[in-house]
Amino acid sequence: MSAIDILHFVNHLKVERGCSAHTLRAYLRDLDQFCDFLENGPAAFQRSGQEARIRASLDLLRRAAKHDVRAFLAHVRTTGGTPRTAARKLAAIRAAFRYFTRTGLLDENPALSVRAPKLPRDLPDVLSIPEVTALLEAPDAGDPLGVRDRAILETLYSSGVRAAELAGLSLHDLDLDQGVMRVLGKRKKERIAHLGSYAVRAITAYLAVRPQLGAPAHARLFVNARGGPLTTRSIQRIVEKYVRQVLPGRREISPHTLRHTFATHMLDAGADLRVVQELLGHESLSSTQIYTHVSIDRLKEAYRAAHPHA
Repeated sequence: MSAIDILHFVNHLKVERGCSAHTLRAYLRDLDQFCDFLENGPAAFQRSGQEARIRASLDLLRRAAKHDVRAFLAHVRTTGGTPRTAARKLAAIRAAFRYFTRTGLLDENPALSVRAPKLPRDLPDVLSIPEVTALLEAPDAGDPLGVRDRAILETLYSSGVRAAELAGLSLHDLDLDQGVMRVLGKRKKERIAHLGSYAVRAITAYLAVRPQLGAPAHARLFVNARGGPLTTRSIQRIVEKYVRQVLPGRREISPHTLRHTFATHMLDAGADLRVVQELLGHESLSSTQIYTHVSIDRLKEAYRAAHPHA
């Protein structure tokens, strides 16, 4: 595979499939490892700590068979890779073969019939209502940064948006009168997220103090103390800061936990599963159904705690 072929494949992932920069790096690294495995066998994994080198070539991919793909995935698992890691590597290999067979550079796709590893169905961590209330009320309302942080936490819990989606919000995306905002999700898919009255009040209070944070000249909604746009990592640190303050026993809480909590609390209160799917921006209903398991587990816990014959 020439540098031009790689460039076309990357462009396909970026433009046609809307993959993020993180996914692009991961797919190219996975494809490189697969081709290294085809050329050098298991010894290739001894170099796993080195920076990825694009060794992929059409000749290597052309001679790959179904058993090579299976052997590669098996070796990923025996060298410590999780089922999720193996599944992602298979997705990268499938994407490459699919693209190069579609463009006529390869004749067959040996990864097409390879079964993906069965993934464990880990239930997401969810905050209770008292826990999420304590977290939302933790920021100092007398400090501009505290006002900003309250708006961030309220928006995450009220809308269920991802941290990256929150970081990408601009002032033009908000309609506080209607309690909605325009969100650009995964694969550049746009959707409308809803804001509750608490979040609207918190954002309104933040907008009043936003000019005090470095006098930002851009339109990005959430800014740091110097007026620059907040990054996804900065939002994660903000959440972690208040978790340490009010929920010291729950150190694993992240912005995504508030997304999980939003979905679970909606279903607990009787929201329709497809409505929650739309609000979260999930393409597949199966991605949303995991929250029904969380709700059922919470019901079972409540039953066991309350019923005398449980």
